[in-house]
Parts: sequence; C-alpha cells; structure tokens
Amino acid sequence: FIKAPFEALCAFLLAVAILCDCSEIINGKEVQQHSLPFMALLENDKPMCGGVLIDPKWVLTAAHCRDIKTVLLGVHSIKDKAKEKNFRQVRKVKKSIPHPCFDKDERVNDLRLLKLDKAVKLTKWVSALKLNYNVKEPTAGSRCLVAGWGKTNNRVDKMSDVLMSVNVTVIDRVKCNSPDYYNFNPVITKSMICAGSDGKNVGDSGGPIICNGFLAGVTSFGDKCGVIKKPGVYTYLTANLLNWIKKTTKTAEI
Repeated sequence: FIKAPFEALCAFLLAVAILCDCSEIINGKEVQQHSLPFMALLENDKPMCGGVLIDPKWVLTAAHCRDIKTVLLGVHSIKDKAKEKNFRQVRKVKKSIPHPCFDKDERVNDLRLLKLDKAVKLTKWVSALKLNYNVKEPTAGSRCLVAGWGKTNNRVDKMSDVLMSVNVTVIDRVKCNSPDYYNFNPVITKSMICAGSDGKNVGDSGGPIICNGFLAGVTSFGDKCGVIKKPGVYTYLTANLLNWIKKTTKTAEI
C-alpha cells in the first residue's frame, strides 16, 4: 500500500467534486424557534447548505457543499435579519477541509469541516452538538430527525424561509440497494444511512440526521428528492470518519 499516490488520487477526486443536487424537507414542519441551536446556515453569495456546529470553531457539513464563505448561527428565519439580530452570530470560513477521499460518483466520504475565523459564543440560541464517539448505527425501522432550510415541496424550486424538520425512517441497506430503490447506483455502503418515507413523510436536508438524540450523520444525496423509493442517503459517522474529524480538528488547531 503506497500512501502518497493514494492521497494524490483523493486530491484528484476532490478537484472534480460537484454541488449538492438535493436539499429538501418534504412534508416537514417548522421547528420551535431556536430549539435546534446547533444548526448552521451556510452561504456563498446566497444560502446553499445546512451544517451542524460541533465545536465553537468547527462546523460539519457535506463535502459537496463547496465554496462556503459565511456561516450563520442562531438563525430561524432567513429573511428576518433585523428581528434575529440579538440571536445570530455570523462567522467567515477560515479553512474548508473536505474528506480527502470524497468520491462524487460513489458518494462516499461526503463530509467537510469548516473552521470558523473566530469561535462562536455559546448561548441558548447557539450551541454545539457534541460528537458521540460511541454512537451506534441506527437499525432499520428506527425513527430519526433531519432538519434544514431546504425545499418543502417539489412544485416550487425555493428554499424554506424558516427552519424545518421531518422524521424519517431508516431503511435496510439490502432494500435500499434493491432494483426498486437505488439498484446499486450508487452502492449504499456501510458508511451510509438510507432513510426516508414511511408513506407519509419524506425528508431531506443539507444538514444533520439525528437518531436517538445523537448526531448519526450528514445528508449526502437523494435521487429526485421526495420520491418514496428514492429516500435520502446520509453519510454515517463511522468510527473511521469520527477519527478523521477528531484528528483533522486537532491538527488544524496547531
């Protein structure tokens, strides 16, 4: 195993990474204001993705969310800047670090760390969702929560103004890889969580998936979002990925 060429290959894959093709909360509901204080709204020239504050200086999001310049914390309504001025904290992105082996075609390792230019002040409106290094993979049938400012229906190509959430049901990988679902295109691997509709709710967002009260993963993709047999797929925070997060954030602080 030769390390240097492998890292070079990873760097090449990063160079051809593409933006997210799905960020939605279908049949979701508005969350109670500031009840998810770890949610981050990520902007370039306009709102693009969601993320989760995992440390006063770090936000975790998906690798396909590229070119993020600004991170907004304490946001509920995107347009109510004046009304929320006492809650919000705005930070610039100092470093943007995608996983070195993110593969846009296979959709693996779809994680990115954003280091903020200045640590946020922890308040009741802005707080970090600490990583649980002992979190267990959610089993099929588990109910999880996803949240974000994504589209609320497929008829209007517009983000929700307010933070929304929806409950999703974890789907067995064998089923998710079956011909009726993703048919191994791409392969739903052990480092992914497949979760979607129970016939009533379909959800997808640019931010976290929370299972049993813990951060289990980050939204990666969905084919024709909101379609029952094309559920959302999330990067599962495996032990290896958690170690990458821990090592990267520690190294970047030196």
